[in-house]
Amino acid sequence: MKLYTLLERTGFRQLAKWLYKVEVAGAERIPPGPVILVAHHESPFDPWIPALATPRPVRYMAKSELWKYRLVGAAMESFGAFPVERGTGDTTALSRAAGLLRQGNVLGIFPQGTSKRLTQRPYHRGAARLALSTGAPLVPVGMTATRRLPSPWGRRRTVIKVGEPIHVDPARPTVAAAKKLTAELERQISRHAS
Repeated sequence: MKLYTLLERTGFRQLAKWLYKVEVAGAERIPPGPVILVAHHESPFDPWIPALATPRPVRYMAKSELWKYRLVGAAMESFGAFPVERGTGDTTALSRAAGLLRQGNVLGIFPQGTSKRLTQRPYHRGAARLALSTGAPLVPVGMTATRRLPSPWGRRRTVIKVGEPIHVDPARPTVAAAKKLTAELERQISRHAS
């Protein structure tokens, strides 16, 4: 988290808001305590965007392929990110994420798992499984205009819309329960992304 802390101290949050011409709506909906911010994934820059909706540090799961490159992996660790083997139900990553939530952290998840422009980018169930196993609320986040390169001179503003938290009672994270919760998340994120 050293790099995250350094960027906070040097005013990077304000710089990012200026570069992306960010407008945030609904930031007050992010509750205190453990929370899972869940957003759709359109750009490699996306991890910076939901983090602008809260002054709290956001911990992200990131694709494990990034850790193949030592310097990239070290940078990711310094930002507080940790690796996940996508599409495998990575129990190590899920256990680490659950531990962070139990400590009261904010966890950021992009359930589509990729920002590539693919025909099908289904939502994976990891965020729902974590919410069910820990009772942490899910907060849907919709974003617009994140695919463009950051520039304060562009015409389009980047809008972050934070939805109402989806409160989840701790329960066994069955496939059926996780599917139902994931479908609700996708509906809410789509509604706020338009």
